[in-house]
Amino acid sequence: MSTVQTRPAAAGQRWRPGPPVRKTITVVHVVASVALLGEVWALVLLNLTATLTEDATLAHSAYRLMGVLVFGGGIPLSLTALASGIALATGSSWGLARHYWVLAKLVLLIAVILAGMLLFTPEAMADATAGGAVPSGRRWEQVAVVSCQLVMLLTATALSVFKPRGRVRRRVRS
Repeated sequence: MSTVQTRPAAAGQRWRPGPPVRKTITVVHVVASVALLGEVWALVLLNLTATLTEDATLAHSAYRLMGVLVFGGGIPLSLTALASGIALATGSSWGLARHYWVLAKLVLLIAVILAGMLLFTPEAMADATAGGAVPSGRRWEQVAVVSCQLVMLLTATALSVFKPRGRVRRRVRS
């Protein structure tokens, strides 16, 4: 019978998962992050479709489908990527706020989540298309929000691959 073991942490030491646990968390993080990137790409395409079409029924359907993607994919995937990323960072030598690229990835993912929560409104857009025409500017705002999310996720992906040097400097308390 095999059990998953982590390295014991002495007083004052951080949690360090063993290789099987670390690799499992890494797989979960990569899968959630890549799936989130794909989900946001689908939102960009659906938003462009809804914005550029003259067919109100197609626009309404696209906005309704966006809501399904957000609640069925975007929310659980972003929270999974966030939790697994924090677990990986805190359980490794990279640390959560030790290197700029790790900290930047954290900030970018939180920005993606906040943009989705505060600025992206596919349900309101669907309701508006059912009741009449939505102003073109409002439609393009929605395209801009998901496009910015896509750029932020692509930037986080590039940071993961290139891992630029640079450590966050700690202030010395006097």
